Amino acid sequence: METSHIVYDRRGNGSPVLLLHGLGHHRRGWQRVAPVLARHHDVIVPDLPGFGDSAAPGADCAYDISWLADTVAAFCERIGVERPHVAGNSLGGAVALELGVRGRAASVTALSPIGFGTGPRIAGARCLSRGARWAARIPAPVLRAAVETPAARALARRFLRGDPASDAARAVTFDVSVLFPGSPFLRLTPHVAGYVFEGSVAADVPVTVAWGDRDRLLPPAGARRALRRIPHARQVALLGCGHIPMADNPRAVAAEILQTCRRAGAARPARVPAGAGAAL
Repeated sequence: METSHIVYDRRGNGSPVLLLHGLGHHRRGWQRVAPVLARHHDVIVPDLPGFGDSAAPGADCAYDISWLADTVAAFCERIGVERPHVAGNSLGGAVALELGVRGRAASVTALSPIGFGTGPRIAGARCLSRGARWAARIPAPVLRAAVETPAARALARRFLRGDPASDAARAVTFDVSVLFPGSPFLRLTPHVAGYVFEGSVAADVPVTVAWGDRDRLLPPAGARRALRRIPHARQVALLGCGHIPMADNPRAVAAEILQTCRRAGAARPARVPAGAGAAL
């Protein structure tokens, strides 16, 4: 894919930090974390291909986790960034780890990353993937009405926020705009459902695996399995956070990313000017 189609925000100076969102999300999910990081780093926040404002790859493209990692690595090259610190949530966490495997990350902070589920969890995710394909056939007005019911909104708050009763969670709903035949979301879901992290991150690349203790979408037990596969990783429990910790406690997330960056002991080279990115 031509990486010039990837839309991104960029601000700050120092060693580069790349922030990657999850499946069906977008770069604005980092809007409360990025300004904190930008006090110390050159922060780059892209929309992954097919989400937010970035175009999806063609129908003949593999479009899986490995392809995303290769594409993000090519994107970094295009904007003049070499081995950034990489942080990612869920799908973005898996891409961050894959960049670490490729030697393309100075450090990795993975927030509730996919790839560490049990057999039954993977089977359940595959069922949900098939269910999403079925739901995409339902007329959009009917879908929108369904997710606005009190029961559906309560379910969304429970799955997507650490504290479903908080004021910040009141407006949370499932985003059905991603459900249409052939959508990027539906193309990726089978790969996400079946993905298992099997790579090896070099021991000199600091890795933090941080999991919300109230993550009801990917249970925190995944952190223990992650540590078995990445023995030198540091495990962190994000108290009170759900599956998208940037929304629940952005300062705690920023603090963990900064600590992981410091562990890398990387120098802070001047920012390499590259294509114009919008202000965060």
